[in-house]
Amino acid sequence: MNKNNPPLFLLTIVAIIVGSALFKQIDFKNLTIEKPALSAIYFITFMFSVFVLVKHFINKSKK
Repeated sequence: MNKNNPPLFLLTIVAIIVGSALFKQIDFKNLTIEKPALSAIYFITFMFSVFVLVKHFINKSKK
């Protein structure tokens, strides 16, 4: 049994929640961000979760 599998369900939920929060922070009419520091943290968390999910599915397809 491989114990290095990431918790995919948890990372999917995190990506959805953080992605929607990040989307709500952006004002597309004026192209501004409401809270830049918080948006940066959201972006880093979102990219990390997406990176782990993509990496898992790429490795899964190679097997």
